[in-house]
Amino acid sequence: MLSIMLRKEGYDVTLAGSGQEALQRVGEFGFDCIITDIRMRGVDGHELLREIKKLDPESCVMMMTAYSSVESVIEALRDGAADYFVKSRTTTEEIKLRLRKVLESEQLRRENVRLRRELGRRGRPTELIGDSPAFRRLLEVIDRVAGAESTVVIAGESGTGKELVAREIHLRSPRANGPFVTINCGALPETLLESELFGHLRGSFTGAHKDKQGLFQVANGGSLFLDEVGETSGAIQVKLLRALQEREVVPVGGTKPVPIDVRLLAATNTDLEQAVAEGAFRADLFYRLNVIPIRVPPLRERIEDIPRLVDHFIKLYCEAFSIPLKTITGDALEVLQTYSWPGNVRELQNTIERAVVLHEGSSIERADLPERVLTRAPAPVGPVQDRGERSLRQLERDEIERLLAETGGDKTKVAQVLGIHLSTLYRKIRAYGIDDV
Repeated sequence: MLSIMLRKEGYDVTLAGSGQEALQRVGEFGFDCIITDIRMRGVDGHELLREIKKLDPESCVMMMTAYSSVESVIEALRDGAADYFVKSRTTTEEIKLRLRKVLESEQLRRENVRLRRELGRRGRPTELIGDSPAFRRLLEVIDRVAGAESTVVIAGESGTGKELVAREIHLRSPRANGPFVTINCGALPETLLESELFGHLRGSFTGAHKDKQGLFQVANGGSLFLDEVGETSGAIQVKLLRALQEREVVPVGGTKPVPIDVRLLAATNTDLEQAVAEGAFRADLFYRLNVIPIRVPPLRERIEDIPRLVDHFIKLYCEAFSIPLKTITGDALEVLQTYSWPGNVRELQNTIERAVVLHEGSSIERADLPERVLTRAPAPVGPVQDRGERSLRQLERDEIERLLAETGGDKTKVAQVLGIHLSTLYRKIRAYGIDDV
């Protein structure tokens, strides 16, 4: 009855007889809105909502039920539902009105995203913030390479902002009006990464219900950013090399090459030259990628930028959480400038978010900073250290060991505290020979 009513209103409606069937259809087609019941056999509405959000976090989902409860409403809205209504208490006219409002709101959100993207392309300020000599040198390099079509490898520690650098290169390039597509190569297993990058044909593997374009095709006319490219397998490296050499890709399960027009930007927090020497990364791919290398300095090499970054993050989170604008005391700022920041700008960002949310006063003070920041020895201004001082590598190792002990070995929590990806934490644990907790 609902579908008949909506079709009369001019909507194109697709029906699904179960949560599992709905999930399959959502994976195959794009929908402006999904309306789902909550109580269903198999996959219920709450589980369906969570799975849909995994497929596409921006999906618009309305929940309906015959059995209303405060807990159910809270759970649905917490998991990202756009609206919630009780069937017995909601008229058809009200459903039509609420659906129209949800779709208008979604259209407005998408338009805002588009406008923000356009503003970024017109040279408005980005999140690249700083004025230190090291940061100014980085911007000069970005300016020089942006206009070229050459492949760029952006090297730097975790949390330094390598994706922001890649995005800035794209926005200053002739490809700025094209898409900027990103993927974290270290976050996906080999088979899934291959499908994401190069696409696949229907039936090429279990679950491949339709042809799918790879990100190389999605990024046509723009830029493709491969984060953690050093984590790719040998088989993926072979296909990446072919894509760079031939300017074409072959989807999984296919034989016909598909031409591509993409500028490749890659990032790594590992030493690719060393990986080549150890046989973990193909030398021919390394030289194809490393046409223009860019090094993003760690935060400890540009401590002069910390006050500006702190100011930016305070404003960002006060606005995001509708909190009156806070300030920070000179004492607290001095502490932030003497910490070694193994997680770099991302760790600083997480630290400021925590202070803004948890501190009730109008000014962030020294006591509002995390214990790990307060108890650490001062960091050096530059990369060179006195011989009597522990190396930054040792400091980072000690910090990871301490956090693992404090959290009882909860690596997910440790990665969140340091502001780094979980896969990066595992690499550091292996590299430092830290005993698994």
